Amino acid sequence: MSLYRHAVCKGSTRVCAENGLLEEIHRALALRHYSPKTIEAYVGWLRRFVVFHGRRHPASMGAKEISAFLASLATGTGVAASTQNQALAALLFVYSEVLQQKVDQVQLTTAKRPARLPVVLSRSEIARVLSKLHGAPLLIASLLYGSGLRLSEGITLRVKDVDFDNGQLVLRRSKGQRDRAALLPRSLVEPLNQHLSAVRRQHEAEVSRGAGYVALPHSLRVKYPNASREWAWHWVFPATRTYLHAETNERRRHHLHETVVQKAVRAAMKAADIAKSASCHSFRHSFATHLLESGYDIRTIQKLLGHRDLRTTMIYTHVLNRGPLGVQSPLDAPCASDDAQ
Repeated sequence: MSLYRHAVCKGSTRVCAENGLLEEIHRALALRHYSPKTIEAYVGWLRRFVVFHGRRHPASMGAKEISAFLASLATGTGVAASTQNQALAALLFVYSEVLQQKVDQVQLTTAKRPARLPVVLSRSEIARVLSKLHGAPLLIASLLYGSGLRLSEGITLRVKDVDFDNGQLVLRRSKGQRDRAALLPRSLVEPLNQHLSAVRRQHEAEVSRGAGYVALPHSLRVKYPNASREWAWHWVFPATRTYLHAETNERRRHHLHETVVQKAVRAAMKAADIAKSASCHSFRHSFATHLLESGYDIRTIQKLLGHRDLRTTMIYTHVLNRGPLGVQSPLDAPCASDDAQ
């Protein structure tokens, strides 16, 4: 099969990546430790780009075609600026790292991300939502709010990264491939311990049956052959079902899928009668905003959230529970005293 046909095939990623361009993209992204979601997204954008230009080979195109494709996303499909920028990043990666072609970025018209205020829930709203959750979704949502985690960080926690003694969670290779420490709320220590006790019993039972494997990051399986069955590497929030890993013939258990938590949170929002377009990420927004309201330093919050740029954290200063810019409305101000009479 030709390189061109691989670039535009509509089958599964695994079939398309047998050889050719997609295989090179997978290899290049994996070598740089990009997440599976990013790999999937980049391959998807390459396919759409090739199909948009009549299935021409990417090597025969350049900045002009990329610019036209990006413009069509904004005008034809009305995608968000962040989506358009992701498509640009994907195509620039393919050209620079895989095709080894330089693209003149001056010719590219990129979308500017509009300034939008995050959706923040009040403390009472948080309590109402959490009261409608139970089981693993309740624990995960509590960590999103109590520790400021992203959903992907919460569901991919491993047992070894929960530090009860020091009251922290160690997040490995989070966004931007950076490690960071997050708070472990004291109120969650006991519920987490109880949860892990049940998960450990399940894990030990599976190990006794010859199963109990988990996926390890990168090449650690080669370096530590037995680590994939060790309790320390097990997921804090394992999935309800196991699967057979074809390459190793191991019976593995993945972590809980993010959609399980997302669906539970949406149902809890509805049950709590909260008329806001909130999501799982709103817990993280609320974490930062409520810390600011409590008087914590903005740079401390930046570090806890793992933001590289302080300006990203500064957005939460605009949603404090004091009105825009902390200004009091004149309607709420006390009447001025009459002049001395």
